[in-house]
Order: sequence, then C-alpha cells, then structure tokens
Amino acid sequence: MKQQMKRLSCVLGAVVFAVVTTAAIGGKPKIDPAIDSAVKRVTPGIVQIRHQIHEHPELSNREFETSKLVAAHLRKLGLEVQTNVAHTGVVGILRGGKPGPTIAVRADMDALPVTEDTPFSFKSTEQAVFLGQTVGVAHACGHDIHTSVQLGVVSVLASMREDLPGVVKFLFQPAEEGAPRGEDGGAEMMLREGALDTPRPEVVFALHSTPDLEVGQVGYTVGPAFAAVDHFYIEVHGVQAHGSAPEKGIDPIVTASQLVEALQTIRSRNLPAREPSVVTVGVFQGGTRFNIIPATVHLEGTVRTYNTDVQDTIERRMREICAGITQAAGATFEMEYVRVTPPTINDPALARESAPSLEKAVGSSNVFVLDPVMGGEDFAFFANEIPGFYFRLGTRKHGGVSGGLHTPTFTADDGAVTVGAKAMSTVLVDYLRRHSR
Repeated sequence: MKQQMKRLSCVLGAVVFAVVTTAAIGGKPKIDPAIDSAVKRVTPGIVQIRHQIHEHPELSNREFETSKLVAAHLRKLGLEVQTNVAHTGVVGILRGGKPGPTIAVRADMDALPVTEDTPFSFKSTEQAVFLGQTVGVAHACGHDIHTSVQLGVVSVLASMREDLPGVVKFLFQPAEEGAPRGEDGGAEMMLREGALDTPRPEVVFALHSTPDLEVGQVGYTVGPAFAAVDHFYIEVHGVQAHGSAPEKGIDPIVTASQLVEALQTIRSRNLPAREPSVVTVGVFQGGTRFNIIPATVHLEGTVRTYNTDVQDTIERRMREICAGITQAAGATFEMEYVRVTPPTINDPALARESAPSLEKAVGSSNVFVLDPVMGGEDFAFFANEIPGFYFRLGTRKHGGVSGGLHTPTFTADDGAVTVGAKAMSTVLVDYLRRHSR
C-alpha cells in the first residue's frame, strides 16, 4: 500500500484540485428496460424508506434500527442475510439464476453529530451523546441516500434474479465516519470479520452523494478519488492561574493558539507546492471560566494527503512544531497521530469499463469526469482488497440550493434515490453480463 501511495505523487502532480470538470458530451439515456421498469415500480416505497432513515439517523456504531430495517428488507426479498457484522453491519447475498462472477456493492449507514436545518417535513430532530456532549444527529453526508439507493438496487436485482448471471454481495456498512474514540468499526472491521469472504467478490462498487452535482448527474474519476485521512489529538499542558495574574501560570490557550498558526506553515513551507495536502484543526477546547487560565487545552484535527512521504513529513513536522512552541512557553504537550484510512483509488480499468454503464443510465451529457478531492472514504479498505469503482451521485434539486456535506443545510432531493438506483443497477448488471461465464 505504501508503494501505491508513493506512486500517486506523479499521477497527481499535474492535477488542479476542483469539484467538477465539465467533460461530458451529448447523449440520451439507453437504460435497460427491465431495470427502468423495476426502478419505477420500487421507487415510491424506497423513497418512504429514505424518509424514515433520514428522520431517525443514528451515529457510528449505533445504527441499531437502521440495520434492522435493512436486514428486514433483504430477508423479505429472499436474500441470504448476515447481521451484526462489525457491530451493526449487514451483508446480503443475492444469487442469480445463471452462472457468473461474484461482485460486491457497499452503502454506508451512519449519520453525523450535526443539528439539521433543512425545510424537509421529515428532517431529523434526533439527539444523542457524542464525546460527552448532547448533540443533534443528522444525515448531513447523504448516507440515508446511499442506504436507500442500495435497498432500491436490491429490489431491482431481486426482480431480475432468474436472468441475473452471478452473485451480488450487498455490504451495508456502519461507522464510515469513524468509530467513536476507543471503539473499533467501519470497513476495516468488516473485512476482518469476513465481509468479503465466501463467496469472494472479484470487484466492489460504491457511490457517494454530492451537492455539487444536480439530481440526474453523476461523476467519477479514473485513479485517485479521495485522500488518505489522518486524525490527530494534541494536549497542551500549562499551569493554571488567575486571569488577572498570567505571570503566575503558563497559559496553554496562548500556546495552543500559536500551535494552530504554526501548523499551517507545514503546508506552505515544508511541502512541494504541487503536492496536495490539508492540515486542519477542527477542535480547540480549554477553560471553564472567564477569569481562569486553564491547565490544559485540547486540540484535535485532520490531515489529508495522497502520498506517504508527504504524510510522514506532516506528522514529523507537527511533532517538531509542538515540541518547539511548548518548550518556548514553558508548557508540555502530548500528541497522538492516527492514520485512519488510505486514499481511495478507483481501479483505472474498472472505472473505464463502468463509465459507459453510467452513460446508459443517465445519458452521457450527465456524466462528468471529476478531479480528486481531499475528502476521505473508508471504502478505500475494500478497494485495496479487490478492484473498486466509486462514483458520485448528484443530490441537489434542479434549480435548488444545498449546503455542503457535513453542514446543517445539506439538502439531498428524493430524486437522487431514483437516479442512484438506476445508475448502480446498470453498473452492476452490465458488469455481470460482460463477465458471465
């Protein structure tokens, strides 16, 4: 894997990072009539399921009701079902009536600690405890779309079972956003518990919502798609004192503030300008009262990279900067640096092979070649085991507006469920037919 990540440097060197490159050409959908008919038939019920999932989101490793709903749907359609995979994951196996390859498709089920602010009649008002705080819970990353799309795909392919050449393994994954600290979970845990074993798929597919594309549009990359995700924790220890007498203490707030500023110099002064990377401090916590200098400040954040050498440099420089600034202030620090997921790389041959299926489903004028982004995805663990193809599904209502992913105003239109089911069903069925034995 390390060699693969190092090779990405030359692939990405000439890439200008952006959201969408409008590289589609004209063309109308030529979707398989059987898929088209089945999607139209199942969509109303699947949309209602989407509303239910959206209204009752569950955080990572807590997807108890969502997994029950998924398992019940799969059993109703006659699939072989395994539950409690990686805590709350579900695996369903659909065996076609004709010989052919085994393939897999994955959808994630978890929500985020975000308080929803959308006009939906089915918006979430759920709350939960996250890192010791009571927070709102919402599907602010579109995982309700992913799960409902995949349930739609199950329904479509089950209706074609007798003519389906091969086996489809449906992976419903918990904790894509990351298991709570101190817990295990997600794609890596599903792998350890045999999610890709018996039968072993030869390829794996997935999709992700994006408000940067409208409903009816999809996009993909050939090669690099999403960055590696690292998670860091820093504790800055000073000496508590009265706010009126800072000279009697060591102020960890001032020290931590200097750290936040200095960490940004890694990107601008220690790395090649054309190497993509991000260093973000997302949590800054310290203090209990306005006139007390606290003893400790907690920092937490993320690093995104595509290259192992860059990843190593950032971690090393973070430790050096923390050591230097805290020593100068008379403070001390502790740092934990966790490499969470590798980069998500679309298998080039599989991506090129699958692109015409997307064009069949939505029309070539609605298929876009996208640039890699710095977001992360633990689908990477599956795609490191077997060739993977991961595409993005437009969720913004035509002429409408939506906040970005992970924001309270992220607004995914129901129409994305229909388009996603058409697109993914077409990709899967086409692959099975091309590779049937």
